[in-house]
Amino acid sequence: MDTKDKYPPINVLNIFRGFNNPKLKHAITPIRFELANGTVHKVTQIRQTHKERVGQAIHIHFVVQTSEQRYFNIVFDTGELQWRLVQEFDSELLFNY
Repeated sequence: MDTKDKYPPINVLNIFRGFNNPKLKHAITPIRFELANGTVHKVTQIRQTHKERVGQAIHIHFVVQTSEQRYFNIVFDTGELQWRLVQEFDSELLFNY
């Protein structure tokens, strides 16, 4: 299965921080995202973030909590300049993040 099929693209409204600002903890901050079916989720908290090299690109993963108390792993692909949904999961899987 192709990664592009496994992890569907999503639309994300985000902020790219241009300078240090105490209000923006992360260089890239997702604000809300839209799934292909039109469902929109507002991000209320970034629970975790990490980077991984994939070929020439870097994937920046975000574990986010939404206003509906749902949890998603979303990723920004710096090679494709595209956001993708990795998975939705239950809060029990967060441990102490």
